[in-house]
Amino acid sequence: MNKSFITNFIAAVILVLGLLLGQSELATILTMVGLFALSGALTNWLAVFMLFEKVPFLYGSGVVPAHFEEFKKGIHGLMMEQFFTRENVDRFLNAGALSPTHFNLTPVIDKVDLNPTYDGLVTVIMNSSFGAMLGMFGGVEALTPLREPFIKNMKKSIIELTEDEKFIALLKKEIEQPDMMNDILAKIEQIIEQRLNELTPHLVKQIIQEMIKKHLGWLVVWGGVFGGLIGLASALIVA
Repeated sequence: MNKSFITNFIAAVILVLGLLLGQSELATILTMVGLFALSGALTNWLAVFMLFEKVPFLYGSGVVPAHFEEFKKGIHGLMMEQFFTRENVDRFLNAGALSPTHFNLTPVIDKVDLNPTYDGLVTVIMNSSFGAMLGMFGGVEALTPLREPFIKNMKKSIIELTEDEKFIALLKKEIEQPDMMNDILAKIEQIIEQRLNELTPHLVKQIIQEMIKKHLGWLVVWGGVFGGLIGLASALIVA
């Protein structure tokens, strides 16, 4: 439900009731409460509206779309200075990101085509002193039954290697080298900048509006409530 609409509607109903009741004391109280509540709710609603929309002749309205470049720079600074800092990336690595349970290359290795590796091995063998001997027993065709077992065992060996703690430690040490860390941070920054460059004033407005509009709606509600209380106090003082 739209909190702003409901608040303004209730305030307007109270105001209309006060006006319809004539000159009685109750009518005066209802009129003052409704008037102050409606003015408080409307002004707060207008303030929220002016954050996202440009209103003619109202200086300062349309803040979000008018300053979307500054918002983009702010988002970029927030991401790079608060989240993707060198310390945070290093903490991520030290937290076990390269542990065997997290750093699993098995799916990648399973998809690697090791046939060229086998063919290279066969070429080396055939060009060696064993080539002539193998030629007497069928040459390259004699090694064909070894293709599948070779590939299977080679993948198994590579997987075991990548799961070894020493290998992971060496890889982690290499990633933590200054040049490597700078490269990682540069690529992260490039991705963030690329995504931010795709933003338009309308998209920036939508993103911010979706995040805070729900909470800003309470400004209208409390504007109506406090406006009504001020109106009630004013009516009682006058009375």
